[in-house]
Amino acid sequence: MISVFLTIKKVVPKSEEAINYGIPTLKLNGKNLVHFVGYENHKGFYPGSKAVLKFTKEIASYKSAKGSIQFPIDKKMPLTLISKIVKFAVAESELRAKKKTIKSKKYS
Repeated sequence: MISVFLTIKKVVPKSEEAINYGIPTLKLNGKNLVHFVGYENHKGFYPGSKAVLKFTKEIASYKSAKGSIQFPIDKKMPLTLISKIVKFAVAESELRAKKKTIKSKKYS
């Protein structure tokens, strides 16, 4: 999973490392960005539900759920795809931050 970590850090060098929900997490601006972990039977990647929905076609060959993707333990990680998903997650994070800023200014 070190390759996943390095891929994410390359896309988001200012991300912060943390452990949330008992698994490695990278945060951006104090908020969870993505989670990832290696299990006995698969590698879990948790980019959130919007990212999973956005990349439905690209992840069709993998098991997925609302906010997670499971990669086979015995296969190489699709780092290019993970990079695209992380870029999307960053854009979503920035959009949420802008909306929050606009909302707080509106009520100030």
